[in-house]
Amino acid sequence: MQPEIRTEPVIMKAKACIRKEYGAIFLSLAVCVFIFVLRHMSDLEFQPKVKSTIIMPRVSSHHIVNRSFCTFQPLSPQDALEERLILDSIAWPETPLLPSPISLEQTTDPAHSTFTILPGRKGGQWHVGDQLEVMIQTFDFQGRPKKSGGDFITARLHNRKLEAGVAGQVVDHLNGSYSAVFSLLWEGDAQVEVTLVHPGEALSVLNRLNREQPDRIYFKSVFRSGSVSETTICNVCLRPTKQPLCNYTDLRTGEPWFCYKPKKLSCDTRINHVMGGTKPNIKANEEKLFQSGVNLKVSIRASGPACFVLPQKGQPKVKSSTVTSGPSGYYYKGVWQAVGGLTIHKFNASAITHCLKGKAVHMYGDSTVRQWFEFLNAALPGLKEFDLHSPKQAGPYISLDFANNILVTSRFHGPPIRIVVVSTSELRYIANEIDGLIGGPNTVVVFGIWAHFGTFPMEIYIRRLQSIRRAVVRLLDRAPGTLVVIRTGNPKDLNLFVSLTNSDWHSLQCNKVLRAMFKGLNVHLIDAWEMTLAHHRPHNLHPPPPIIKNMINHLLSYICPQKGG
Repeated sequence: MQPEIRTEPVIMKAKACIRKEYGAIFLSLAVCVFIFVLRHMSDLEFQPKVKSTIIMPRVSSHHIVNRSFCTFQPLSPQDALEERLILDSIAWPETPLLPSPISLEQTTDPAHSTFTILPGRKGGQWHVGDQLEVMIQTFDFQGRPKKSGGDFITARLHNRKLEAGVAGQVVDHLNGSYSAVFSLLWEGDAQVEVTLVHPGEALSVLNRLNREQPDRIYFKSVFRSGSVSETTICNVCLRPTKQPLCNYTDLRTGEPWFCYKPKKLSCDTRINHVMGGTKPNIKANEEKLFQSGVNLKVSIRASGPACFVLPQKGQPKVKSSTVTSGPSGYYYKGVWQAVGGLTIHKFNASAITHCLKGKAVHMYGDSTVRQWFEFLNAALPGLKEFDLHSPKQAGPYISLDFANNILVTSRFHGPPIRIVVVSTSELRYIANEIDGLIGGPNTVVVFGIWAHFGTFPMEIYIRRLQSIRRAVVRLLDRAPGTLVVIRTGNPKDLNLFVSLTNSDWHSLQCNKVLRAMFKGLNVHLIDAWEMTLAHHRPHNLHPPPPIIKNMINHLLSYICPQKGG
């Protein structure tokens, strides 16, 4: 028989040890909780009113480095290759480094710079159909010829009396000289106008800011649950801190958006979006590179006379070897005429109604697209806007003409949006909206997206367009008869602030990306850039009514190519 083994004392001893060990742990936890409660007593008190705080996280200086802190999701090999090729194609010439502190002495001075009309036919005569070439020579503020390129220069040919105008094609020879080439499209006087928009040194600043400070315009969102409300900073790119993030990246398009997480509330309590403010941080004296009347959208003087265009007489046309592409159109008697194919008709109210009868027109984008919606509302007596009680700038909007079965809608694109407060339920990405359309021959899709991306690296804009393009391809696959029209960006009035946050240079780069992205697809572009540049009216983010009217005629000529009135 085996002897009986007694285990009770051992078990009791083990239990006693466990009690002592857990007792020590519980005592430590109790002390920690007590300290926490003492430190946060004010936060635990009952608040009879809504408590709202804004969280502005402190960022240590070592996070502000000379590189972008934007992180991007990996692209497919095909999209990554396209992105690299597009970035290479729009790469701007570099300019020599400026001394520190900055001095204007070695930068481009429009007052010293000149342009000269190069000789044409024998006797200096030109004819309709020829190309006129202008040579531009830049000088610095000390009157010395510039030896490098990189300036942003625009040019137009115009006749104010005839209300005629056409944009010139500017070529940088990378040695301080530039060519501007114009198509001669009307008979009569033609005045050349050349403008320095930005010296190349200013563009170096803008490029650096978009890499280092894409958050110089920041956004906010309110988080609310019951009586507690918090406000935090949001953006496509947020500087790394110890504060956790709320990730609002769109699950379908992959469009990134982040907010710093509220201290008390969860990420799913976010209720709205609004522009928070600006914090551009340029270096000492860099503001001198953006001075109205000095080096910001200043005309360059001519060193010779204007040209005179004679009627075409059957002679061989004079063509420039400097450029191979021509303008998209021109104005004559205040009416925009497209070059190459499309005939643009003039539409009165009756003709617009007849053209849109039975159609649904869906507009997506920024406020420059909303202008088209507002124009149609004002022009058509039978088109009545249905009040959705939407914020005036944000929308969405819907108008109906029941008698003629016309539907026109307008909706803002997804973040970034620099406007009034928008409910999170109304934040919609264009690609997702297009995916929700059935499409067909009675559906028109219009979009324009550019004006709210001026502070970001170009990769963000490229990826937004890639997602929109995928949606457009899907739409045209399932409904080939759908008409898709895209509005480009346009030049605007510039000052220091606008230059640093939404420069014409960045808008031009966006237009180049847009054209490359949708090349070869069954879509139509309305060149708002040239339609604004060629017109005699001052530049404005929202072009004046005469230009909008011509844009609408252009749009309607795509919808109803055989109609007008």
